[in-house]
Amino acid sequence: MRVLVAGGTGALGRRLVPQLVARGHQVTATTTSAAKLGLLEQLGARGVVMDGLDAGSVGEAVASARPDTIVHQMTALSVTHSGKPNMRKAERYFELTNRLRTEGIDHLLAAAEATGVSHVVAQSHASMNGLREGGWVKTEDDPLEVLEGTTAITHLEDAVVKAGGAALRYGGFYGPGANDDQVMMVRKRLFPLVGGGTGHVSWVHLDDAASATVLAVEQRAHGVFNIVDDEPAPSSEWLPHLAKCAGAKPPRRVPVWLARLLAGEMAVGMMTEGRGFSNAKAKRELGWELRHPSWREGFAAELG
Repeated sequence: MRVLVAGGTGALGRRLVPQLVARGHQVTATTTSAAKLGLLEQLGARGVVMDGLDAGSVGEAVASARPDTIVHQMTALSVTHSGKPNMRKAERYFELTNRLRTEGIDHLLAAAEATGVSHVVAQSHASMNGLREGGWVKTEDDPLEVLEGTTAITHLEDAVVKAGGAALRYGGFYGPGANDDQVMMVRKRLFPLVGGGTGHVSWVHLDDAASATVLAVEQRAHGVFNIVDDEPAPSSEWLPHLAKCAGAKPPRRVPVWLARLLAGEMAVGMMTEGRGFSNAKAKRELGWELRHPSWREGFAAELG
């Protein structure tokens, strides 16, 4: 198949492109920087510069690639694009990514329709943002918690599914280049446990996220899928384990009232009330098999 990966130089794009190439697909991948075209060529793709927020730029890239499927992996979650993560000013940090999830997907879907591309796969999110009611683990049928970016995610999912495509809700990424800033904070003991650390998180290794994406492309999947590992877990379990694997001291503990003052309500909610996700649908319908079924061995493999 001919596949266009929009956002080919991001953390996931860099793992996805080689997997698609290895499966025999002809890949065109986009970047916002001409300096990264060489990287895309090294990964086996034809690289093109594209601005996902410019309808004309998107239209030209899609028309040039003539893809059978488009994969939306565009985000701006980097210091270069959005500065350092700051949950007290989440709307500022996620601003560009939210635009890529709304304007960006609209441009891609319009270009797909104009050029006869009948299938789109898009990046969504499912780490700790399940509805904070009931059980700790949510399925695709459960609503998402209303947080910064939820409106953009809902727009993306609704638009893609309506167009006959698949929205892949990836868990928290780890792996090469995915969570280096987080690991650095853990090593500096700047990532504390808040309250009882009861909030749950779902993780997924980049390579497993990429393999699920390949399956969604090849099977022309339709609908919403949680792409997470087998073990959603409370912060009180995964954070100390991450610290141990990173060779750091155990994380400090901070009471809720102090964390609310220092980090804001969003961070407190994530650490104390977050809900993880089930991957049963993706395993059942896509036949997805994980190389890293749990963050326990995954963290150790990456940091050991």
